[in-house]
Amino acid sequence: MTAEAAAPLRTLADDLPDGLVVADERGTVVAFNPAAERLVGLRALDVLGGPLEQALPLADREGRLWWSCARPFDGLATRTGHPERTLLLPDGREVLVVSRYVRERPLGAVVRVVVTLRDARARAREELSRAELVSTVAHELRSPLTSVKGFTATLLKRWDRFTDEQKRLMLETVEADADRVTRLITELLDTARIDSGRLQLQRVPVDLGAAVQRHVAGMLAGEHDDDRFTVEVDDELPELWADRDKLDQVIGNLLENAVRHGDGHVTVTVRALPGDRVRLSVGDEGEGVAAEMRQRVFTKFWRSGRRGGTGLGLYIVRGLVEAHGGRIEISDAPGGGALFAVELPSGAPDFEL
Repeated sequence: MTAEAAAPLRTLADDLPDGLVVADERGTVVAFNPAAERLVGLRALDVLGGPLEQALPLADREGRLWWSCARPFDGLATRTGHPERTLLLPDGREVLVVSRYVRERPLGAVVRVVVTLRDARARAREELSRAELVSTVAHELRSPLTSVKGFTATLLKRWDRFTDEQKRLMLETVEADADRVTRLITELLDTARIDSGRLQLQRVPVDLGAAVQRHVAGMLAGEHDDDRFTVEVDDELPELWADRDKLDQVIGNLLENAVRHGDGHVTVTVRALPGDRVRLSVGDEGEGVAAEMRQRVFTKFWRSGRRGGTGLGLYIVRGLVEAHGGRIEISDAPGGGALFAVELPSGAPDFEL
């Protein structure tokens, strides 16, 4: 390949997010894009026109030089390249490498070798996230399922020995644990939809103030004292178009978060903002969140350390809020705890549902 023919190839390769290295039929490097420079740590000016083995000094985990094993130019004529695999640079950094051997005709001589490179750290982070997800799910499922198994086995074996009140208590515990498993599965599905961009909204007019009042009333009807919450709602709020179920998730999660991780009084406000926006804020009187930790609150598997949970709740809240075109932030509450504030655009959507 001549220098004139290789110039357009180098121009296009400059825009690729992955490293790209191309060698001609003599094994001479004719393309070495900026992404490859960053990954390998060599300048294109120093490797263009030189041998492929020097541009990519790759080795496997046993220390074997990769190109001595691959032999793209004098190896088997049936080879078309190799699939993605992890190889090491001389400084020990891992890169994901894929190569293709281009032949003008089947079983003919190799006229071009194309190699793509990708930083292995992103793959490692992804694998770590998957492992953490599996560990979290296993841990969160084991406790309620163990409880369900224990109570149902006890009831089946000793049904006649328990009073009706004892049976009712056991069945209520089984129901609560089943609800816990259902919530976990819902969180996992929501997380998968957010990560894959498949989250769908069914927007309808929603009275945000009434939705907040309904959630607080439900919590007061449970185990919380009547003076635990203060709710303040503006008399006139702009029309809010939102997915009712997903907005309920946001409200419920923020309230449960304030009760579980905060202390003292919980103040909930709904305010109209300029520019046809509405603001929902939930503040508690707990320890709050340190400024340097606030961005991590909305990441997957973040937990305060004091109480359990999957660590997915606030990650899902942020995903649902952003799907509505809004934003969420955390600051210090007047009572000294954490203040979560959600801003959402109001008004009907400008597209037909």
